[in-house]
Amino acid sequence: MKKRVITAFALLALLIVVVWQVYTPLLVFVVSFFAAVSANEIMKCAKISNKYLIIVGTAAAFLIPFFSTATALEPLVKTNEWFRVINAVPKVIIIAVLVLSYFLAMLKGYKHTKFEDVAITVVASIFVPWCYSLFVLLRDIIGYKNQLGVYLIFYALITALVTDIGAQLGGMKFGKTQMSPNISPKKTVEGACCGILLGYFATVVAFLLYNRFALIPIPWKQAAVLLGVAPVIQFIGMMGDLTASVLKRNFDVKDFGNIFPGHGGVMDRFDSTLFTIVLTYCTAIIIY
Repeated sequence: MKKRVITAFALLALLIVVVWQVYTPLLVFVVSFFAAVSANEIMKCAKISNKYLIIVGTAAAFLIPFFSTATALEPLVKTNEWFRVINAVPKVIIIAVLVLSYFLAMLKGYKHTKFEDVAITVVASIFVPWCYSLFVLLRDIIGYKNQLGVYLIFYALITALVTDIGAQLGGMKFGKTQMSPNISPKKTVEGACCGILLGYFATVVAFLLYNRFALIPIPWKQAAVLLGVAPVIQFIGMMGDLTASVLKRNFDVKDFGNIFPGHGGVMDRFDSTLFTIVLTYCTAIIIY
């Protein structure tokens, strides 16, 4: 428990620093670091032994967030300059070449590399970092240095992390009915309900605080959509947590990693967030 508390405070301190410097490359560096570690954790848990897949897959996961938006390196690199760099070669070509190289690596190391290894590497090194990249894309959803982007990032984090905390506490206090005994025996229906209630309460409070202090408040029409879909996003975030549990069972591991003492790996902390960030981004695209 002591390790969990210390790690939680360390992560909170990191979050404060990142928010303080949210409009600098620090956000992208932190997102890229988490993306690379997550990709590496997945490949290691899957027992992929092909060095090329591990090294190139981890490197690709680190680089993808930098290529998500032209404002990624502001103010170090101007938007128009970075725009020319990231659009010099169409992204579809880069991804195609990357995936083809994975298959060539499978041919070269066919004795110890299976198709499943390539498929896992594609998901870990392309899809997972793309999800992390949405933190940067949300920040700039309606323009660079618009406060709404920061609110949407917190919206995605709250619907995932606060819901998870509420589900754990509610499950400990009221849990009786197992939600998915074959996947995660400790998760209960009562805990899930408590998680959604606490997460939704935190979402409403965050919205009220934002509209109270933001220079440009969220119009009620958009706010109604965000608050209306929050429980759905929270539920899907729980499904993301269960999906990660299935993967860990398939890989026969307890945690994806141990970078966070008492909490496991990066994927263990962000499994549900990767689901909520996608739905938050989709919702923001629709209403804005």
